[in-house]
Amino acid sequence: MTTPQTENHQPIGLDVGSSRVVAARSVDGKYKYESQLNAFLTVPYSRLAASLLERDNVFHEVQGADILVIGEDAQGLAEVFHVPIRRPMLNGVINPQEPHGIAVLRRIIGKLLGKSAEGQKVFFSVPAPAIAGNDGIAFHKASIGHLLTELGYAPTPFEEGLAVVFGELDASNFTGIGISFGSGMCNACLALLSMPVISFSVSGAGDFIDTQAALVTGDLADHIRLQKEKTFRLNGLTSDRVHNALNVYYQEMIGNLVQALRSHLASAKRLPRMEKPIPLVLSGGTAIPKGFLECFEKVLRSEEFPVRLSEIRVAADPLNSTARGALMAALC
Repeated sequence: MTTPQTENHQPIGLDVGSSRVVAARSVDGKYKYESQLNAFLTVPYSRLAASLLERDNVFHEVQGADILVIGEDAQGLAEVFHVPIRRPMLNGVINPQEPHGIAVLRRIIGKLLGKSAEGQKVFFSVPAPAIAGNDGIAFHKASIGHLLTELGYAPTPFEEGLAVVFGELDASNFTGIGISFGSGMCNACLALLSMPVISFSVSGAGDFIDTQAALVTGDLADHIRLQKEKTFRLNGLTSDRVHNALNVYYQEMIGNLVQALRSHLASAKRLPRMEKPIPLVLSGGTAIPKGFLECFEKVLRSEEFPVRLSEIRVAADPLNSTARGALMAALC
């Protein structure tokens, strides 16, 4: 991976996701993305182990009696030893019960961005207010902002659903509904001319699906996640028990999000009058499996929807959509 030179003063968009951290830059008029798995694994410290990891260029950090193997390298090591990886974040925010969480995020963000000597702008994604309440959002926002400030950047938090609008709906003057189905949370935003009208998040996203499917199949959640990313198709029940478990919890997640979206729109006291139908775009890694769009549209069309829609589509690049939207906001 090539880190930017300090003389590069262009703004950066940063998607701080529970599963992956993605940095977006504009290079020669094109978008460039770099990402790292937001995960780690601990192994006991020894001088030999540390030197071997250093020799093999494994992404790691020594923390007292532990060596933290970070990012993609953690996933590879976990598969070798058949152990679960650990996550710095839970339900879309920093996990307060994870003692190494902030240290791991500091290393991942530092690896992706490098240091800035000139107060380079970074817009970073944060969850919208959660329906059920989430006291961790303020701490998460402040912590990520502090890490970026330590690296010399000028950080600005930017809600994830609105970032999807910025990243995907420029053709409709940034008017429409953007939904991000991530690992920690699902974020939704209705925006009019780039201004958020309704914005919220709900829990029970990709990690919830993996955990619940693992409970009913007896498998590791990491194995479920890998199978979901490689072969899963959302197309009803089959003879495969993992597929069936994923299908059930995907249906639950989509149903909960659509119900929340319908409720927010229907109860809004000052919903702006929109004379034309608006687009709705789906993004995030959890929206990638084939059949997701058809399932979402079926659930949404099962009852009357409060606003007219011109289209429902999945983003062309759902893994990078939030980072791209944050970058576009930073460039404005």
